Amino acid sequence: MMKIAVIGAGAWGTALASLFARSSEVTLYSGNHDLVHSIEQRRENRRYLPGVVLSDSVQITDSLVDALRAVSGVVLAVPTRGLRRTIKACQELHGDSAPYLVTCKGFEVGSGLLPFQVIQEVLPKARYAILSGPSFAKDVGFGKPTIVSLASSEESSAAVFSGLLLRGGMRTYFNQDLIGVSMGGAGKNVIAIAAGMSDALGSGASALAGLVTRGLSEISGVGVALGGKPQTFMGLSGMGDLALTCFSDLSRNRRLGQALGEGKSVAEAETALGQVAEGIHAANEIKALAIRLEVEVPITTAVTRVLSNEISPDEAAKELFARIPRSEI
Repeated sequence: MMKIAVIGAGAWGTALASLFARSSEVTLYSGNHDLVHSIEQRRENRRYLPGVVLSDSVQITDSLVDALRAVSGVVLAVPTRGLRRTIKACQELHGDSAPYLVTCKGFEVGSGLLPFQVIQEVLPKARYAILSGPSFAKDVGFGKPTIVSLASSEESSAAVFSGLLLRGGMRTYFNQDLIGVSMGGAGKNVIAIAAGMSDALGSGASALAGLVTRGLSEISGVGVALGGKPQTFMGLSGMGDLALTCFSDLSRNRRLGQALGEGKSVAEAETALGQVAEGIHAANEIKALAIRLEVEVPITTAVTRVLSNEISPDEAAKELFARIPRSEI
């Protein structure tokens, strides 16, 4: 039986530990001793994923050395802001002998790199795959079927994880377009903030559908200009992830947008959320990329202006609707 190390015991890491435990030996790692002790005692991560009971085949540890011992694969289930630090720690103890599965989305603060670019920079010889697409930790943790993209430059690296994921209830489709898959995962969070604001303002379902469609146009415009493939944005990591994130109240970024639309400040909305909303940082990164690549991103720009308190959500909606009509394509 294969042994998988899941690094990061947030909601997503806990959900994936539960999934992989259906076909493998799993070690779930967190540097938070109190969290590890709580999960060990209750067999449940009540802080991040309440209700999901972990099987006895999941070992919980706060020792990275123990987590990485004799593993067949390493799942990096940490936020993007902690990815580089985590990869470096794994490199010192594990190197690049077993493949990595990267699950975070967005951009690294400071460098503006996408997750796959971070791992390329730190571990240039590593085998790795990027997991992205329409999937919530709660659904995965409770064993509900999910369908996602598994991106890698070589199919053999993705194949290490694809069979295990399938046996755990997650169907994957292979994609070599690392840029497109990563941009879809980063951009959808920004549009989800806009979607949340739209609903809070009472704009209606028709306006929301139009907003999400134009949002996809912005994401694909920047992604293709970066070198991504247009068809990727119509797939699971593009349209699929965008639809889930914009239309479901389980979406952190959508809930953040709703709070802003209800009149809360960014700080108040973040506090109420209690979790990381990657769309806040991603909005600024995508806007900067769009300027450099000369791509128009009016929705993303409006979100950045709301987040910086330059305009209100209501003013943003009015400005977007008042833009001069132009060709759709």
